[in-house]
Amino acid sequence: MPWFVEHASEIVRPRVEELTLRACEEARERICRNPQRVLLLPPDITRMHSGSGWVTEIMYDHFTAGGADCRVIPTLGQHIPHTEKENRAMFGAIPNDRIHAHDWRGGCVRVGKLSAEFVAETTHGAANWEVPIDLNTMTMREPWDIVINIGHVVPHEVLGFANHNKNYFIGLAGKETICTTHMAAACCGIENNLGCLITPVRALFNRAEEEFLGGIPDFYFQLTLARSFDDRLVHTGVHVGDDLETYLGAARQSRRENITVFDKPIENIVCVMQGDEFFSTWVANKSIYRTRMAIADGGTLTVIAPGLTRFGEQPEVEEIIRRHGYRGTPHTMEQYRKDPLMQDFAHATAHLIHSSSEGRFTIRYAPGGVSRADIEQIGFDYMPIDEAIARYKPYDSRQGFHTTDDGQEYYFIPTPSAGLWATKEKLAGRKDSFENV
Repeated sequence: MPWFVEHASEIVRPRVEELTLRACEEARERICRNPQRVLLLPPDITRMHSGSGWVTEIMYDHFTAGGADCRVIPTLGQHIPHTEKENRAMFGAIPNDRIHAHDWRGGCVRVGKLSAEFVAETTHGAANWEVPIDLNTMTMREPWDIVINIGHVVPHEVLGFANHNKNYFIGLAGKETICTTHMAAACCGIENNLGCLITPVRALFNRAEEEFLGGIPDFYFQLTLARSFDDRLVHTGVHVGDDLETYLGAARQSRRENITVFDKPIENIVCVMQGDEFFSTWVANKSIYRTRMAIADGGTLTVIAPGLTRFGEQPEVEEIIRRHGYRGTPHTMEQYRKDPLMQDFAHATAHLIHSSSEGRFTIRYAPGGVSRADIEQIGFDYMPIDEAIARYKPYDSRQGFHTTDDGQEYYFIPTPSAGLWATKEKLAGRKDSFENV
């Protein structure tokens, strides 16, 4: 069971800070009274809005004041490592030399593997390959007295909900682990994954945690957030503990608070991807993942992305996206069978599938730093960002329905990465029922 849980319509920052220090003291009681080495595992800058960065700073200050050697590894997965400036923005005054970049290709060690038979059973035959478990070498090989996973529980396209052991098996994972599991999730279907408590890939990770992480002295500090009555993104839950139920409690709260259900599909949705967090379509396409179940056939999703300067998080993935674009599952799988680069970077193939509308609706980008030609090359429509801002007034609008000056109705979402939007029809037939959340 969880160590402790607090939830409310709004948990103000001073209270979150108190709960952060309580978690540190609980760790001293339950794990190690006088820790000499402490490892903090927060999310990367794409979760900055969650407050996970300043929670990490509070924990760092607490354990450092007690004499511990405290280190931070942002759970980047295959994302580009933070710059020193981004570390300051995310983690405040934590010294940059105490923040270590995860290297998904050269900085991992194999701790085990999940058999092809178990993968096939867990994914109901959608995937039938072995999953090697390669994790961050510093985490797995250096001695730690306390390891703290920090993060934001919110709907997610691979695991149903983000955080918990995702911090290990994606955030600190190696290339083969990331590629095999992302491809498995794509084969299971993104709309079957979004907002489910235990997706097939989550079940794989739960087994891997049981088998391979038993010796790590860790626990989870999980945050939930929601929109307040006055349209602010506020903390609503703090879930702390070292077991699966800690995750499930946070995920159930997120299901209640972060999933917006419509009676009928929406013709036009407009999103903003924050310019200080989302620099590539790899991460900005969360706007597509989180809204696809709400958009009408023939509708339009407009993504205003002032920080967008690239497509992928590695040169190889950039090349794959430019070469093949977001053109639907049949086209992507046809190219996957022929293109060795797509096979080698299978997580990119999964990303192309997750990010396509499958021809059902139009995706239109208004980017800050990518040309019309480049946007159209990858299969999206283009809109000049100044025109999009003038038309939709995203920085003066609250979440909800609006009408443009010329009479077009649209639904505006200021932080699509913080939720999931869907119709009742899309959710009704799923095995992981939404009727009793």
